[in-house]
Amino acid sequence: MAKLRTLLTPFSIKNIDLKNRVVMPPMCQYSAKDGVPNDWHLVHYTSRAVGGVGLIIVEMTNVAPNGRISGGCLGLWNDEQQHAFKKLVDSVHAQGAKIGIQIAHAGRKAQDEPNAVAPSPIHYGELDYAGQNLITPRELTTAEVKDLVQAFADSVKRAVEAGFDTIEIHAAHGYLIHQFYSPKSNQRTDEYGQDKALFGVEIIQAAKKVMPENMPLIVRISAQEYGKDGFDLDYGVAIAKRFSDAGADVFDVSGGGDGVLHKGNHPEFYAGYQVDFARKVKQATAKPVIAVGMLDNPSVADHILGIGDADLVAVGRGLLRDPYWVLNAQYQQNGADSDEVRFVPRQYVRGFV
Repeated sequence: MAKLRTLLTPFSIKNIDLKNRVVMPPMCQYSAKDGVPNDWHLVHYTSRAVGGVGLIIVEMTNVAPNGRISGGCLGLWNDEQQHAFKKLVDSVHAQGAKIGIQIAHAGRKAQDEPNAVAPSPIHYGELDYAGQNLITPRELTTAEVKDLVQAFADSVKRAVEAGFDTIEIHAAHGYLIHQFYSPKSNQRTDEYGQDKALFGVEIIQAAKKVMPENMPLIVRISAQEYGKDGFDLDYGVAIAKRFSDAGADVFDVSGGGDGVLHKGNHPEFYAGYQVDFARKVKQATAKPVIAVGMLDNPSVADHILGIGDADLVAVGRGLLRDPYWVLNAQYQQNGADSDEVRFVPRQYVRGFV
């Protein structure tokens, strides 16, 4: 079995020093009440910190009540939510991990919300997964769009005050910012329709104004759409360049999110199937990138990092199955000598030597 050579090495982004290259990506838990994190979130995220993850990014957290996918989604628009996040941040820090939070608005994907909004009144698809008709969102006024830019900034400011190490802006997977830069879902005639990247650009600029200068801002993008008539990788890279110029420090590069998969619009789903997207964004922007997409085999993840296609790798489902994915990968592939238990909590060392 090949020894891991890059996956477990440190990496620095501005003022954040990560102990390894493993990122736990945002994965919704649908377990909050009124947007407030609770004991489930505390245990869920802290256990991955105990398990050795370098950077944990808290699930999609919304800037407004009508931005939630469901009533069980997190929010960061009031003091109660902010104070609850502080406890979570402190718990993760106590276990030696860094923690970020994904700030978002679902737009037309907020299907439990009667006041769902979007760039244009176009629903997400004909039917949901249960075969029910999807609601058609209300089109945002120009003034409301500007108010949402401020709402993003307000939530980012709250996240900074709660002690998070980094912020991720969710501009992927068919959520509101993606809806604005996608030609399929944005048919506006105002400035936000004439320049489809403008909404995301303004949010990035507003976020940077309320963040410490040395704190990195991550932006998650869909570099390619997978639905019918979706935009291609060249378009996605052009969006990344606009966001890079606006102030993004790191890109979390994914794809899809524009509706039902369409043959010929998406790659085959194999280990690392979206890594090419990350590589292209990295080359175009000269910014660090997080690669995603079925990277839960440690050797595959290590290879991607070793050849320079990405700087960090997101391990999603693997970390849902095994909170100690990092510790077990280290033990199974690098051996059990004293030099290779550096991520193991002292209470667990005897299980790894």
